[in-house]
Amino acid sequence: MSGRDLATVLLIVVVWGLNFPVAKLGFTELPPILLTAMRFSLVALLLVPFVPRPTGQYRQLLQLATVLGGVHFSLMFVGLSRLDSATVAIASQLTVPFAALLAAIVFRDYLGWRRTLGMAVAFAGVAVMAGEPRILADPWPLVWVVAGAFAWAVSNIQVKRLGAIDGLVLNGWMAAFAAPQLFLVSWLVEGDSWDRALSAGFAGYGAVAYMAVMVTILGYGLWYRVLRTYPVNLVMPYTLLVPVIGVVAGIGLLGEPLSWPIIVGGGSTLVGVAIIVWRRPRLTERQPQP
Repeated sequence: MSGRDLATVLLIVVVWGLNFPVAKLGFTELPPILLTAMRFSLVALLLVPFVPRPTGQYRQLLQLATVLGGVHFSLMFVGLSRLDSATVAIASQLTVPFAALLAAIVFRDYLGWRRTLGMAVAFAGVAVMAGEPRILADPWPLVWVVAGAFAWAVSNIQVKRLGAIDGLVLNGWMAAFAAPQLFLVSWLVEGDSWDRALSAGFAGYGAVAYMAVMVTILGYGLWYRVLRTYPVNLVMPYTLLVPVIGVVAGIGLLGEPLSWPIIVGGGSTLVGVAIIVWRRPRLTERQPQP
């Protein structure tokens, strides 16, 4: 990989890693599901008028938007609003072993002992993190994050079945279909939050802009360019830096505590994910970051 492309990949993973603490800051002014709905609205507004129409793929994209937008992001961000960003950054990586397991079931993809070992190590790491006293006191947010990771893995299968589709077309139209669903879910779960939306300031709307422009449009625009240039198995291991940056940023920017269960469990989870990614990364190459 050239020095310029390596710098591009590192920029991408930094942008994605900072997404977790930035979202936490946004939640101080906006409810998590409403913030997510605004994020997707902005993505759709900035992309849909300028990308081709996905003719013949609308139904699949609507289904993807329901699982990835309506289910995954709702669960993940509600969990993130009640957990530290370090825990969520690590637990969200369970998408990789979930995707490997679903690929074995749906596509009869051979797991092998290495990926089976990686799955066991990753899940054991999250179990260790779940033993942290703060999480034991209220385990449901972590359960929601893990469930959100599973929904993310299901969406990987949906994307694979979509076939060839441009990344920005995928992100733009999926956002257009997901935004109305998320506004509805926000109204049902969070109630009438428009007073908070009207009074929100830089933290809330800055988070919306960062996640829409930096994480989705810039991050994935650069990511797809790198993937077209280099093999997936050369690029994908760098994504293991995303949760590491999320942990460091959560500590540095938000003053989040770092306990031994998080260190040991998080390290175990990342080792397990690394084993899987280095063996078969193709199912995680195109999904939007949380």
